[in-house]
Amino acid sequence: MELLDPLILARWQFGLTTLYHYLFVPLTLGMALTVAIFQTIWHRTGSVTWLHLTRLFGKIFLINFAMGVVTGIVQEFQFGMNWSSYSRFVGDIFGAPLAFEGLMAFFFEATFIGLWIFGWDKLPRRIHLLTIWATSLGTIMSAYFILAANAFMQNPVGYEYNPETGRAELVDFFAMLTNPVALAAFPHTIFAAFMFAAAVIIAVAAFHLRRGQHTEAMRPALRYGAWFMILSFAGTALTGDQLGLVMVDTQPMKMAAAEALWHSACGADASFSIFSIGTPDGTEEIWSLRVPYLLSFLSTHSLDGCVEGLNDLQAEYTQMFGGGVDYMPEIWVTYWSFRWMMGFGAIATGIAVAGLWVTRKNATRPVADWMWRVAIWSAPLPLLGSLVGWVFTEMGRQPWIVFSLMLTEDGVSPSVPGWSVLISLVSFTAVYATLAVVEFRLILKAAQRGPDPLPGPDDPHPNDLPIDQTPSTVY
Repeated sequence: MELLDPLILARWQFGLTTLYHYLFVPLTLGMALTVAIFQTIWHRTGSVTWLHLTRLFGKIFLINFAMGVVTGIVQEFQFGMNWSSYSRFVGDIFGAPLAFEGLMAFFFEATFIGLWIFGWDKLPRRIHLLTIWATSLGTIMSAYFILAANAFMQNPVGYEYNPETGRAELVDFFAMLTNPVALAAFPHTIFAAFMFAAAVIIAVAAFHLRRGQHTEAMRPALRYGAWFMILSFAGTALTGDQLGLVMVDTQPMKMAAAEALWHSACGADASFSIFSIGTPDGTEEIWSLRVPYLLSFLSTHSLDGCVEGLNDLQAEYTQMFGGGVDYMPEIWVTYWSFRWMMGFGAIATGIAVAGLWVTRKNATRPVADWMWRVAIWSAPLPLLGSLVGWVFTEMGRQPWIVFSLMLTEDGVSPSVPGWSVLISLVSFTAVYATLAVVEFRLILKAAQRGPDPLPGPDDPHPNDLPIDQTPSTVY
C-alpha cells in the first residue's frame, strides 16, 4: 500500500471527519427532545425544579449544537475536494436531500433555536414552549434528509443512468425519500441518539447526587434518564431488527460479513456467534460460542431460513458486476463492530435498569459510591455503540461507494495528489482535536456547575408570577 495513496488518505479523512461530526449529532437529537419535555413539565406544573433542569440541559444542548454545525459544514466540502468523481456521477441525486436538509430543516431548527434563546422574556410562555418543540422537530427532519442521502449509497433508487452524460440522474425524488433503507435506518438512528442523551443525563445527575448536591432536581433527572435509556434501547432493538431484514434484502453481503459466514447456511447451521476466534486470515474458525438458528431468525424471521455466505455472494457478484474485484468488506471490522454496537448499548441499558432499582423509593440502603462512578463513566457507551454501528454500515458497503453502481476507488478525485490530502487530513485532525477539548470542557463545566439553587420558601412561586415574567428572574 502506497503511503501517499490518495484513495486511502481520502477514505481516512472522510471517515474521521464523519465520525467526529457524529459525536455531536446524537446529543443534539436527544437533548432537544429532552429540553422540550422538561420545559413542558415546567409549563404544566409550575415546578421550578423542571425550569432549572430545562435551563441546565438547554445550555448543554446549545453548546453541542454550535459545535455540530461547524463540523458538519467542513464535512460536506469533501465531496467537491476529495470525491469529485463521485459528486459528478451522483451529484444531482445525492445533493437533493442535502439541499433540503440545509435549506429547509437546518434553517427551520436554527430559526426556532434563536427564538428559544432570545424569547424567554419576549414571547408568551406557550409560544416560547412551541419554539423548542419546533427545534426538536427540525433536528429530526434534518436527520431524515441526511439518512435519505446515505440510503441511496446503500440501495440506489429513484434514478436513471444517462449514457450520454455518463451520470446517474434523479427521476423520482419521492422514491428516494421513501427508500426502504432510509425508512428503516431513520428510527433506528433516532432511538440510538436518544440513548446517548439519556446516558449524559444519567451521568450529570449521578455526578451531583454522589456529592449530595441539587437532590431535588437531580433525582427526577436521574430517573427520567434511566427510563429514557430503557425505552430508547427497546426502540433501538426493534428498529434494528427491521433494518436487518432490509439489509438482507438489499445488501446480503453485509449481513454475511456481520457473521463472517463464508458458506451459505440454513436453519440450525445459520447460527449466530456471540464470540469467535479464527485464523489470522479470517477464513477458518478455531472456536466460537454460538446460538443455533439465531442468524436465520434475524435474517428471515424464520428458524428454517437460509442466509447466503460470503463465497457464494462473491461468485454471484463476479458474474453480475465483473471479475477482478474483491466484493467482500474487511470481515474482522464488520464482525466485531456489529457486536460492539449491540454490546455497548446493552451494557448502558443494564446500568440504567440498576439505577432505577437502587434509587427506588423503598430502597433500604444508600447508593454505594462505586455505583455513582459507574453511572458517570458509562456516559460514552451509547455513543461508542452508535459510532461502531456507523463503521459497520459504511465499511460493510465496501468496495462500493454506491452499491452496485460505483466502486469507491472510482469516486475519488483524479487530480488531487496524496500529499495534498495528507496535509488537509493532518490539519483537520489537529483543529478537530482542539475543538473536541473545547467542547468537552464547556459541557463539563456546565454539567458540574449544575442548576442554580432552588428558591426558598419566601421566594415567589412561578405560578404567582405574571405571564410575561422572565424565567431568568427566578435565578
